[in-house]
Order: sequence, then C-alpha cells, then structure tokens
Amino acid sequence: MLLGWLRWGGVVQTGLMLISFGLGSMSCVQRGPSAGTRSPSPSTSSSPSSPSPTGTASGGGSVFVIVLENQSYDQVLNDQYFSGLASQYAIATNYHAITHPSAPNYLALTSGSTWGVRDDGYHVLPAQGLGDQLDAAGVSWNVYAEGLTSDCLNSPYPYAVKHNPFAYYGGPCSPNIVPMTTLAGDLAGTTPRLAWIIPNMCNDGHDCGLSTVASWLGSVVPQVVASAAWQSHGLLFITWDEDDGSSVNQVATFVIAPDLKVHSSGVRYDHYSLLATIEDRLGVGRRGAAKSARSMSDLVPA
Repeated sequence: MLLGWLRWGGVVQTGLMLISFGLGSMSCVQRGPSAGTRSPSPSTSSSPSSPSPTGTASGGGSVFVIVLENQSYDQVLNDQYFSGLASQYAIATNYHAITHPSAPNYLALTSGSTWGVRDDGYHVLPAQGLGDQLDAAGVSWNVYAEGLTSDCLNSPYPYAVKHNPFAYYGGPCSPNIVPMTTLAGDLAGTTPRLAWIIPNMCNDGHDCGLSTVASWLGSVVPQVVASAAWQSHGLLFITWDEDDGSSVNQVATFVIAPDLKVHSSGVRYDHYSLLATIEDRLGVGRRGAAKSARSMSDLVPA
C-alpha cells in the first residue's frame, strides 16, 4: 500500500494525497538572507578522480532525493511524522554526514568530494558533479529548486545556492536546474531518472522547525509516491546535510520505495554511500570517494 503522511493540527494522518504546490506552498518566516556569498575557488587538489567505468543500472524507476537541514538523528526520530516514516519504510540508523558546515556535505553527496571547501560560500568547481556524469551517460535529470525565480546563482531568499550543489560545477547554471513549480507536471508526464528536490530555507528546516518540514513533506511525498516514475521500481531518499553541529554528525536517512519491507540497517553509512547507491541505481560509474564507499544495498530493493 502506498501511504503518504501529512501533519495537520499536530496529528499525523495517513492517506495518499495529491496536493499541488508552488513557490508559496508553505509559509516561511524570513530570518535574513543566508544564500552564501561568492568566495575564491578552492584548490582542486581534493577533486574526485575520474569515475569508474559505467555500470549497469538496477531498477527501472526514477530516483528522488530530498536533502533537509541541521537536525540530529535523535531530534528527527522524536518527531511523530518522521517516526511514522520509519515505521512504514526503511531507515539507516548509523548514517553520518561528512563534515560541517552545509556546502561541503552537499558537494560530497553530488561528486564524491568536498573539494577542500570548508565554508558555505559559492565556489566555481570543475564540471565533475553528478549532473555532468549523468549528461555524459545520457541519463535524464532535473533539480527542482523551491524559490528559484531567475537563475541558480541569483534567486533571492528563501532560495539558497549553498543548498544547491549542482550550481557549483562548471560555473554557468545548467538548464536542468528548474523551479520546483515544474515538478507536479513532470510527475504527471515525463519524469527524469534523477529528480533532486530542494526545499527553500524554511521548508528544509534551516530557518524553521521540524513541524514545518513535516508539513512540507506531507504535501510533496504523496505526489512523488503517486507517480508512475516512483511506482515502477522508483526510490525516494530523504536525508539531512548535517546534524545540529556535533562531532558525531549522525543524521537520519529514509528509503521510501514501493512494496518495501519495513526494516532498518545499523551498517555505518555516509553521504558517499548514498552517492554510490544513486550512481549504481542509475548505471553510471562511481565518482571520488563513492568508489570505495559501501552501497546501501541492504536498504534498497533490487
């Protein structure tokens, strides 16, 4: 059974709900722009090595990814919405982010390297991200960015370029980075093999609480799981860029798939593991530190 979760009035309700959303889907309390400023490009000495040979894709549906902000594993699992997800699908209980702050974690997730970045500034990096990899392999992809109004570098708050790693690779904004308002149409029509969904700074939990995040997911996740792209052996990953600043840096990561047996895994995973799993699923070679990472195969259906 496909179940969507929606928080309303503090109560978690189940049910498959199709709710249209756009740039104004959830209210956002503005607490000042945090989009990240341009900084000198870091050394490329930490750049990922060439990708390993292209593999064979497993599964036929799309891979959906949602990355949220700055919550520890315990904080997430103490929330009723997220504990509900854990009771329905699969969760990695020993998953860790790579570092602090946000931006290098997003880079690790999409290239297999932090590139030596230690801040949330914008850095122009070589065109060696996951999107470039998929382009070279002829695999379709889109980034659906909430609040994107002009381009991926200059859209105003609550959009944040530091939460859009695909903007870092190669300089110019890729035409595959599109406003989130286009997601509903693509879910109903032609959905790319990779759909990376970026909430705004409120709905990702950076500037607002978990209740806001849960409400936002409660409108988005049902749309994803109602789509043919997810129902036909698709996958949805929900993870966090980092925890609340601790040295442990443990975060929750959920795997939502059709007919998935409810279970958890205590294997130690990290963002490189998730990248490796995505690359394997899409049939492209692993890049950077993902080459030696352990795939999350015990959480993902074959």
